[in-house]
Amino acid sequence: MAHAASARHGRRARGLLVPGAVLLALSLAGCSGVPGVYVVEKAGHASSGPGGGEKFNATAFAEQVWASKVVPTAQKDAQDAATLLPALRADQKGASARYGKQAGAGSPYSFLVRGTGTVKDVTSGNAVGSMRLDIPGAGKTDVNLAIGPAFVGTAVRDAVGFIGFGQFNNQIDYADAAAALNNKVKTTVVRDLDPASAKGKKVTFTGAFQLVAPSSVMITPITLEVAP
Repeated sequence: MAHAASARHGRRARGLLVPGAVLLALSLAGCSGVPGVYVVEKAGHASSGPGGGEKFNATAFAEQVWASKVVPTAQKDAQDAATLLPALRADQKGASARYGKQAGAGSPYSFLVRGTGTVKDVTSGNAVGSMRLDIPGAGKTDVNLAIGPAFVGTAVRDAVGFIGFGQFNNQIDYADAAAALNNKVKTTVVRDLDPASAKGKKVTFTGAFQLVAPSSVMITPITLEVAP
């Protein structure tokens, strides 16, 4: 009798496990569609690049779009710093909606900006170097131009307006595209910059930044000219 009761209890326990397993599978399937929780793959194109079935090559993507699209877009669409920065301080919400772009709902706004200013200070010798600029008309905003060697964030990718998550097969490729564009800044835009001799010189730039606070911006340069 004890053996029969144990067997019946075991069958009931196993029967209860099946719905639990099904619920777990359904939960995982639901989460697989949430970027940042699981890698989102499009059917039949694992880790492929925009429009193709091969593994995504972020470096090749950046090479393809940099000179042909990124630089021309920045030169055409960048707002003057003397217009954009005071507008963000005066009305952050309105100016963001007018001048900025978002990678998605809830994402920070990214902006294309241009300007000419004098290098007041140079911070180098660490991973994220920068030049602090004095730009006429920029008001009280602390304006900094990133000079590397490390460039962080997704401002260049997001500010240009033609690179979206929907072009990629997962969020890892999307993030790699941003990193590869930042690397183009390192290898082309600031490659010949001498930080030690930059202080006091005039610089002209186009670039991108993500707004954290309107009182201070860190601009990733897309084009950069330093006066002799």
